[in-house]
Amino acid sequence: MVRNAWRKSSRSGNNGQCVEVRDRGAQVDVRDSKAPTAGMLSFDPAAWTAFINRCK
Repeated sequence: MVRNAWRKSSRSGNNGQCVEVRDRGAQVDVRDSKAPTAGMLSFDPAAWTAFINRCK
């Protein structure tokens, strides 16, 4: 993952129902791709990794 660059999952469709993620080293940010200026949630990298692993 490129740090500080927003990205969507390669599995995202073109229906606009996506989230975007960016890695900033000390935190991982998540936002709604339909409303990128509406705010974001920030997570500790370990917490984000645990969430992703649980989803898998």
